[in-house]
Amino acid sequence: METQCNEVLFDFQGQNRRDVVAKFGGGTITTDGGALLLREVEHHTGIIAGFSACFTDHRNPRLIEHALEHLIAQRIYALALGYEDLNDHDQLRNDPLLAVLAGKDDPTGTDRTRARDKGKALAGKSTLNRLELTPISATGKSRYKKIAFNRKKADNFFVDVFVHSHDTAPLRIVLDLDATDDIIHGNQSGRFFHGYYGNYCYLPLYIFCGEHLPCARLRPSDIDASAGSVKEIERIVKQIRISWPKVQIIVRGDSGFCREHIMCWCENNNVDYIFGLAKNERLTKEIAQELANAQEEYTKTGKAARVFKDFTYQTLDSWSCSRRVVGKAERLEMGANPRFVVTSLPKEAFDGRSLYEDMYCARGDMENRIKEQQLCLFADRTSAATMRANQLRLLFSSVAYTLMTAMRRLGLKNTELANTRCDTIRLKLLKIGAQIKVTVRKVWVSLSQSWPYREIFAMAYHQLRNLHSVPLRC
Repeated sequence: METQCNEVLFDFQGQNRRDVVAKFGGGTITTDGGALLLREVEHHTGIIAGFSACFTDHRNPRLIEHALEHLIAQRIYALALGYEDLNDHDQLRNDPLLAVLAGKDDPTGTDRTRARDKGKALAGKSTLNRLELTPISATGKSRYKKIAFNRKKADNFFVDVFVHSHDTAPLRIVLDLDATDDIIHGNQSGRFFHGYYGNYCYLPLYIFCGEHLPCARLRPSDIDASAGSVKEIERIVKQIRISWPKVQIIVRGDSGFCREHIMCWCENNNVDYIFGLAKNERLTKEIAQELANAQEEYTKTGKAARVFKDFTYQTLDSWSCSRRVVGKAERLEMGANPRFVVTSLPKEAFDGRSLYEDMYCARGDMENRIKEQQLCLFADRTSAATMRANQLRLLFSSVAYTLMTAMRRLGLKNTELANTRCDTIRLKLLKIGAQIKVTVRKVWVSLSQSWPYREIFAMAYHQLRNLHSVPLRC
């Protein structure tokens, strides 16, 4: 990115007999040269274009300089590249490479109408925030904010991306449910104190399938963790079965989602489930012998011991029927550690041990995916005044996450970065210094010759260029 400043020399500590002098005179340079790979991912998947279709632009096209799809792309690429705030865009609007990513015809910004905007191809924060702050009732007659967002289309979009990412229908999928805290530091709407987290926060609901993200729903925190889960599962399952009518669907979650209405819905709609089950005296008594056996084995070996029991259980009041429960009688150094899960899966498919250790415990990977989105792609930057605006910020982050996981899946397979987090991919593959030169026919991007990940970049480039997938069209 070209820096507008006077010619100033910075005289640093010398190196032996040589002076070390720096100046801002390297020309038009970006720090995000590797982001061209993300542009290739978008070309083959149509993720950003599909999300743009969830908006309706009521602006007069003769009076605007930034098309809707350019605004959406600018926002999402910036998140993927580590720029979390709208304020960042008042500097980023000078970057010609980000303008190329966003799809600008003139990445130098020389075609801008007003003199003060010359050289700034992209939108600033005041234009971008209209994406978040436009009310639902916006029309062409609205004065300032005219870019309306359709949440139902966005809900369908994320499931469409998930389905579209598979070449063939899988035999089985597992939908992981979890809720997490999104700490609030202001007076945003929907602000409540949550006793478990000990802070004011939102309580977003996430639904993952492996690394895919079919749902990210922002919610206030004065609710049960499972609130609204059936509604989200129902629409996702319905949409998935349009494309994959025979796929086995398993819903998985911790004890916060072990609720009668969720299990009952699954049983009535041919959906399997496995949920953690909070322990109580009756459950602990049920595995008393197994706990004694685990204690005996621990005494002999001095190592953690586990014994499993498969049994049928029904609560005194809350459950409508008896269900299969697997109890884990575990003895650790700190003492007994009984745990339980309830499931609709038959014993013939999973015995007690494999059900708990292989099926249920695998849900822990979802927590890593949530952390990845919050820590690496700024899903917790929910500082707008309204929940609607903050929900849209969460979705922008979710689209950036979806784009980065597509990069990992399509471009980085068989490389050392195939299983790394988004921030590692960003640091090692996207954050590369490059000089930009724009001519009439070409945009020349001269990448750093000393970059240590040139081979991975080349492999990712060739893998993406050899794809024959059809972009998503919502």
